[in-house]
Amino acid sequence: MKAISIKKTFAVFLTAAIVLATASCASGPSSESSESSSEFSPASSGESKSQDSVSASEQSSGEEGESSTRDILGHGTSAQGPAESYGSFAEAHDAFTTTLAREENDSDPIPEPPEGLFDLVSFPSKVGDLAAYVSSDPGDGQKHPLIIWVVGGWGNGIDDFPWCYPAWDNDQTGSAFWQAGLLTMYPSFRGGNGNPGHYEALFGEVDDIVSAYEYAASLPYVDPNRIYLGGHSTGATRALLASEYTDKFRAVFCYGAVDEVKYHNNSQFTFDTGNEDEFTMRSPIHWLDNVKSPTFLIEGRDGNSENLERMTAATDNENIHGYVIEGADHFSTLAPLTRVAAEKILADTGDSCSITITQEELDAAMAKEPEIPVPVMTSRTIDWLGLTFSCPYLWVIDDSDEEETVLYSRYEDANTWDMSMLYLSGYTLQEGGTLAGLGDSLREQGYQVTETVIGGCPALDCPGMLQDDNGNSYYDRYVVIENGDLYITLDYVIYEEFMDEAVPLFQSILDSVSFGTAQ
Repeated sequence: MKAISIKKTFAVFLTAAIVLATASCASGPSSESSESSSEFSPASSGESKSQDSVSASEQSSGEEGESSTRDILGHGTSAQGPAESYGSFAEAHDAFTTTLAREENDSDPIPEPPEGLFDLVSFPSKVGDLAAYVSSDPGDGQKHPLIIWVVGGWGNGIDDFPWCYPAWDNDQTGSAFWQAGLLTMYPSFRGGNGNPGHYEALFGEVDDIVSAYEYAASLPYVDPNRIYLGGHSTGATRALLASEYTDKFRAVFCYGAVDEVKYHNNSQFTFDTGNEDEFTMRSPIHWLDNVKSPTFLIEGRDGNSENLERMTAATDNENIHGYVIEGADHFSTLAPLTRVAAEKILADTGDSCSITITQEELDAAMAKEPEIPVPVMTSRTIDWLGLTFSCPYLWVIDDSDEEETVLYSRYEDANTWDMSMLYLSGYTLQEGGTLAGLGDSLREQGYQVTETVIGGCPALDCPGMLQDDNGNSYYDRYVVIENGDLYITLDYVIYEEFMDEAVPLFQSILDSVSFGTAQ
């Protein structure tokens, strides 16, 4: 359980004044337990960077940077052997056999996806079956567009990132697509999650993307003529290479792709770095003329923008469109501009791709106020309270305390989902006690008390503020529901700085409350 133990300042008062007597299946909390000290400490709010990120100062825009990297790799020139020997990237790629200097893989487990949102599937590839998350069948008998989203970083697996908190300044989840109603597929690659094969650092993974397309196209609820591809950072480079390999994708969106991989993250390379052709086969700049699908290259000025500008300067291919976003970095373009891509895809309903994007559209999207993200919700039942409600999928239930059930995120990042805590308890009042009397006591403690109805039962909704001994302030939403003789409390606590996003989140929880028979 995360290091947090916030108890309400009014708890002792209520215990003494109202005398909460017998709880359902347990006695009420003691004053000693109600005075526990707070250890509610958010994670650092600093920007997290994917493993493949490269700062502007680390890139090869200057001669000194290029020569230094080339000396380390032992390459003084950029050989063009495969590009000169074959008519297309597909021909060169299929004819080339990569040599791995290190055979690496992982057996990381794959979390179960939210039911009804994604299915965990396997799709055939050249090395065997690979795992993927795919949007569940909408069940309407229609064929729908789908985007394959390739995340950044050099890992080849999938985990619960699609339904983690999509931070506005660094949203690598691709969740904007499925939140907009667009079917989404997250493929894993060879060597990841116990898949057959090994990491090939941008070579065999291109084949895996094509295999993911073939699987998606076979699904009865997917329109095979409207399958799109997108990715961020290393995922964008993989997507761009796939666009150079095949014209199967209706359009491709690359956020922060690199041009020459030899100047980036060489510690991640599992292949023979003594062979220049290995780099050429993994570097999009050599194969840009092969792109036949509309392909949109997008990057922040403070990200890999030099890479983007070198690629657009290297080709006059009318299918390639480049956009540099001023005042943005490698990560901050994602949340607003994946939403632009989602809107464009949903509107692209003709016989052929009609997507166009202007610099002005992207700049306008960047200038908009951040949107409050919507969590993936799931239904939870607390049997001893006879209570069912929906809450974020990533929240776990701690019922180790017989007097109180606590829900919290399995992560501790500095955001509303991960820093929220929800405490649930059930009590019976001393003889003569009433919901109205409880409301009066809460008002005396500084809470704004509103009489309402929740789950068909009379209730008190009491928002307020708390402060711990360290001076930290918290938004506290204390709700009491009268269900027969049982008084059920839902106490939602979050740092004050997250209050604006916390209010609609907790309201959605309250709106979902229903009751069975308390045990």
